[in-house]
This record gives sequence, C-alpha cells and structure tokens, in this order.
Amino acid sequence: MRNIVVTPMTFEPVYEQDAEIVERKGIGHPDTICDNLAEELSVALSKLYIERFGAIMHHNVDKALLVGGEANPVFGGGEVISPIEIYLVGRALKEFEGKALPVEELAVEVARNWIKENIRNLDPDKHVIIKPRIKPGSKDLVDLFLRFQQKGEVPLANDTSFGVGYAPLDDLERIVFETEQLLNSPSFKDENPYVGEDIKVMGVRIRDRIRLTIACAFVSKYVKDLNDYLEKKEYIRKTVEEMARGLTKREVEVFVNTADDPERESVYITVTGTSAEQGDDGQVGRGNRVNGLITPYRPMSLEAAAGKNPVSHIGKIYNVVANVIADRVVSEIEEVEEAYCYLVSQIGKPINEPQVCDVKVRTKKEIKGIEEPIKRIVNEELDEMPNTWKKFLNKEFAVA
Repeated sequence: MRNIVVTPMTFEPVYEQDAEIVERKGIGHPDTICDNLAEELSVALSKLYIERFGAIMHHNVDKALLVGGEANPVFGGGEVISPIEIYLVGRALKEFEGKALPVEELAVEVARNWIKENIRNLDPDKHVIIKPRIKPGSKDLVDLFLRFQQKGEVPLANDTSFGVGYAPLDDLERIVFETEQLLNSPSFKDENPYVGEDIKVMGVRIRDRIRLTIACAFVSKYVKDLNDYLEKKEYIRKTVEEMARGLTKREVEVFVNTADDPERESVYITVTGTSAEQGDDGQVGRGNRVNGLITPYRPMSLEAAAGKNPVSHIGKIYNVVANVIADRVVSEIEEVEEAYCYLVSQIGKPINEPQVCDVKVRTKKEIKGIEEPIKRIVNEELDEMPNTWKKFLNKEFAVA
C-alpha cells in the first residue's frame, strides 16, 4: 500500500490574502539560459545513450554557470567587446568498454544550436564561448542506476528529496506568465524585433490592485534614438496592460524598465537582447520552477530540475508529477477548488513508492467523499511515473 494522504487546506487562499508576489524570468534571462542549456544537454545525452546502449545511462548535468561578457550598445548599433562564457558542468558516462563517447563535443553543439534557435541577436560563434566540464559519475550512484536497468525494474530514486506542485494558477500568476509569453512569442518578435528575449516580469498584488514591473532588454540596432525608444517602451506598456486587463477584474498597472533615466539617455538597450552580454551572470536553479514561475507565497522546491537525469532523479521527476497530480485533482473532481501536492522519496527505493504523497485540497465537501477519487488519480500517476522520462525527451514538460 502506498502512503497517500488527503488532507483539507486549513489556511487562507493566497489569492484572498492582502499581498502576493509572483515572478517569471524569460527565455533570454541569464538564469533561464543556463536552465535550458542544462536540460537540452540532458535530453541529448539521453538520446545518445539510447542509440548506443538501448537505455538512458546515469548522468546529471544540472550545473551551469554563465559569466557575462562586455558590450557597447548604442542607438542604431553597437558591438560585443568580450564574449559570454558558459560553463556546462556535471556527471555523465563518458566511455564504455574502452570506447570514448563524444559527451563534451555534444555539449558544445547542443548549446550553440539552442542559442541560435532561441536568442535571435546572440551569435553563439562570435559572442559566446562554451566550456564543458563534465566528469564521470560517482561509482555508488552509477551502480544504483544500473541496478534497475539490468533487471528491467522500476527505477530507484537516486536521492532522498521532495517535489511539490499546485493548481490552479490564480489571476496574478496567469498574468505574469502570459506577459512574458506574449513579449517573447514569435509573432510579437516578428512585428517588434527591438524586443529582446531577456524579459523579467515581477507581479505584485496588494488587495485588488496588481502592479507589473517588466524589465525588457531592447535590441539597440532596432532603436533609432531616445524618442524612438520611449515610444516603443510605451507601446509595450499599453499592449501588456490591455492583455492583463483581459485576464482579471482587478485593477492593473504596468511599468517597463523603471531604472531608465531619459535625461541622461541611460536606458535599457543591449546589442544582443540579453543582459548576459554585460549586465548579468547566470546559474542553473536560480530561475523559474517547473511550472514556469517563482511563487514565494506557494509551496516551492529549491531543486534545480533542469539537467537532472529524467529516469531516476527525484528533484526533476517529483516536481513535475506533483504539478500533474494537483492539476488533475482540480480538473477532474468538481468539488475541489484548489490542490497542493507534496511527494518525498527515499534514496534506493522505487521512484513510484514515495515515503508519502500528501494532497491538500480546498473544498466545501467532506474529505471522505472525495478521498478515493483523489487516491485513484495519485495511483495512476505513480504507476505512470517509470515512463515519465519519455515525456522529458519529447519536451512535453518544461523545466524553466
């Protein structure tokens, strides 16, 4: 019998409290770049191992560091003076039966391809130096990984850790998420090429008033002068405000690049569309959780999901599955208004046998009346958990 607990929420809903904070870092933020490069490498390694060995081998490439470069952006142009350096760090199988595997070459190729596809004005050949630092895994974790692979059994947890998730998103969370998605959408970029990919959205709600503060890196070659910049900034503000007001009945205020000082012509322009060219460094795990948001008023794990192996690493699997369980509980059980899910593993035990799965629900109905349907959902997702790795490889789950 699995240890599944269903309990009522006995605390005030976040969305009814007097204050709330939500943040999202866009795809061009240095932290999000690191997350995505780590995850892309994990996916590529998994596919390489399947091709060579018929199974994913042990790896965790969940450490990456971006060291910002130097640049000189000016209206109508500019240049990158010193390149960005990206260190991809972790553990992976690098040879088998005396034959070397192209792990570090793969890391460089994957990183360059992702940058080309996702950050339009950042040239990975000219503006970025990729430095992989990948070593073999520790013998005990490699042996733990092989133990279930050889027997074809349920993967064994490679860590004692926990994952959390919740559903549904409230007004502020949806607005923050959708704001970044709008500004970084291909259609918006095609019409407004001056908008870089480095976009950070901070949402603050005080009672029924929402304030969005957006940091948006402008691409200098698409901005003629200061007046042009200010006009474009105001267009972004109005566009986001209109979108946000369509998602809530609350009052919404939008602010863009509030550190600008037009009198000194000090404004947020970049050559490449990301502050990584000069203004900021980055690191895996400092950005969005697996639901795409940073939510200090909600349960969160500090695990960096990106780059962890998708077969047995709880820091990745449990955080995603906890969100899936919470979402299904809310979607499928009419009486449930809100759900939180907490999962905790024990190293060396099957991943689908957590020490506890605690599902907290907000409902006007007695818990006993909905306990069994909730446990059914949990059991279905735990049964499916050994196949979760396939969804990571197909990129059905985002981790940044």
